[in-house]
Parts: sequence; structure tokens; C-alpha cells
Amino acid sequence: MTAPATIRVLIADDHPVVRNGLSALIGTLPGCEVVAEAADGEAAVREAHLVHPDVVIMDVQMPVLDGIEATRRISAALPDVAVLMLTMFEDDDTVFAAMRAGARGFLLKGAEQGEIERALRAVVSGEAIFGPGVASRVLRFFAQPVRAEAPFPELTAREREVLDLIASGSRNSAIAHALGLSPKTVGNHVSSIFAKLAVADRSAAIVRAREGGLGGESRQPRNASGAGHGSR
Repeated sequence: MTAPATIRVLIADDHPVVRNGLSALIGTLPGCEVVAEAADGEAAVREAHLVHPDVVIMDVQMPVLDGIEATRRISAALPDVAVLMLTMFEDDDTVFAAMRAGARGFLLKGAEQGEIERALRAVVSGEAIFGPGVASRVLRFFAQPVRAEAPFPELTAREREVLDLIASGSRNSAIAHALGLSPKTVGNHVSSIFAKLAVADRSAAIVRAREGGLGGESRQPRNASGAGHGSR
């Protein structure tokens, strides 16, 4: 793949300071320019369609739509647009969810200017690139014995836990108690699950979950039957 004469970049991050810093940095790189910015995942998808950049530098955690789902939508609709994840999260769930969504690169926030420039030029040339810490995780993963993939790989481990409890008949308040989360956090997870599974309501999510082997009375937390509030 031939790299463009000028690499056109879309920056998606909900923190203005980060966006401004990245924009200033990229403005100093020869042959690179920032063509758009977005403060949430939904805006990132919209701007990607409007300006058709060569690279999207994508944060993971953003409001409205998270960066992984935004990456999945951009990769599906605009396969020639490279997504480079730039985040402070380096846990295995985040790394591999980003890869499955179609990200071509993964750098941690705090990466040096040279790393960012090298990553931009690599992903637009069709290469996959990872920061040193992330690369070691990928190598360890593929060095392990092959394991059966968890159901619904598009979900994070926490989202699968929430879906498992939804499928067992638990309401949001009981799920929050069982997992030590706030009801608002559980509600956010439920919204993300519905979006990723493309289901409209809780009943449809339960059907999908049980088809995938989740749910069951043994998984229902104590007192769940009496917790009928906070559902979505």
C-alpha cells in the first residue's frame, strides 16, 4: 500500500487538552495534517464519513459511543481508514477488543513524538503497530495454548459478566450489588451491550445471551428476585 503524500488525521478524544496537544504535535510532523477533531465516539464516526481521513487517532473511553465501537463502525464502513488507538488503558480486554474491532495500531498515552509519527506512517502503509508494552502482551497471548474463545467477543469481560446476569433474570440493581458497581455504571454497561449486540431491549438480549450459553439460575445473585428496579 502506497502512503499518501500528506497523511490526513482525525483526532477523537473527549479531553480538549489531549486533542489540542495531539493537534499541535501532528502539525509539526512533515507530511501530516489534522483535518478534523471529535469529542466522542459518535462524532468520530460522523467526522470520518465527512472528511474521510487517512488515520483516526482514537481514544478508548469516550461518552456517547466508546472508542472500540466507533472503531468497529469506521472499519466496517470505511475499511481504507486506519484507526490508531491511543489510550491509557493497556489491559488485555482493551487491547484485544480494539484489535477485533479493526484497529491497526495501539499506543499508550505518553508515547514519544517519534513513536506517534512512526505509528501514523506505519498504519497508513497497511502495517500493524503496537507500543512496546502492548506488543509484549500480544506476543504472550499468541504464545499461550489455544483457548476456546469466550462467547460474544465484541463485549469486554465486564460486559459479559453483566450480560450473564441479565440472562439469569437479574435486574440492574441486583447486578450492581453482585458486582460491586453503581447502578449508573451497570446502566452504561447495559446500553453498550445492547448497541454491540444490536438488540432493542432486555428480552432480545436475554435470548441472544442464552443462545450463546450464558445465563442460568445458578448464576443469579442472591436477592435478585426482589430487585425489580433500575432495569433498562
